[in-house]
Amino acid sequence: MTGVIAFVQPFSIGVVGLHALTGFLFVIFAVCHIVNNIRPLKGYLHSKSLWLTLVITAGLTVVFFKQPEPVKAILGLSANLGPALDRFEMNEDSMVYQYSPADDYKMELTIKAGKAYDVKTPPHMAIWLENTSSYHLKTLYHSEAAENQTSLPYWHYKKSEYEKYKAEALEMSGEEQSADVDALSSATPNESFDPADYIVPKDPAKETPYRLLIEINLAGDKNAHYADQPSLVYSVEVDNKNPRSYQLLELVGYPKSEIEDDETIWSLFYPDETITTAHDLFDSALLKIERSEISK
Repeated sequence: MTGVIAFVQPFSIGVVGLHALTGFLFVIFAVCHIVNNIRPLKGYLHSKSLWLTLVITAGLTVVFFKQPEPVKAILGLSANLGPALDRFEMNEDSMVYQYSPADDYKMELTIKAGKAYDVKTPPHMAIWLENTSSYHLKTLYHSEAAENQTSLPYWHYKKSEYEKYKAEALEMSGEEQSADVDALSSATPNESFDPADYIVPKDPAKETPYRLLIEINLAGDKNAHYADQPSLVYSVEVDNKNPRSYQLLELVGYPKSEIEDDETIWSLFYPDETITTAHDLFDSALLKIERSEISK
């Protein structure tokens, strides 16, 4: 019953706690039952039904743990989205990403698919946040693809630089690196490692704009000038003190690598007429922000 309640209702720590506690009780009673009936239960070891049941149970356990698309589709029907701060949805004509860094602050990015977008072979894409110094703060979403380093080079470069400097900062402070890093401290008014502090800073003196960026690339998108057109990067700057309700992302360029002091640096260059169908991967990208007062 607690499992059904947790599925049909929005996330509740009370329901999750009740479900976990009743689960522990179930395990305790099962152990007591086995101990109390150990002799007759041994007779089932010769039953084919027992071993068939164990095989089916093990198979279902693996399926539920791996969560293939049919299982994810069923779980997607649940009203319980869990305590996660974000959610990503994609259909034939749009992609919607939702992120809520605070109870009173909700971001929704809607990307309308363009005429070159094909749901069967979708483009690689990354969505992330940067501070005013162009430092990576948090990756909100990225395509699950091994070739992201080459298909999304600008995002990969930004994220790699951020992880490198993050590790150096933690090493200098004597701390161990966390596997789940969220933000990079830099020489800015805001030195927090929490990306939420850049979006909804508690200290008015540290209120500075932040940027949301998208890099998108379709593999094998060739034209007369490129065997594979480069990715395109779109961006919008948000005033975290007085954010506008609706803002459109604008094209800021395509990434190109340069060598500086024996290091590869990726910069953005505004596209010329050699970039063609890459512009048609999506029609528009709209960032919607809702802020509300929290009742005390």
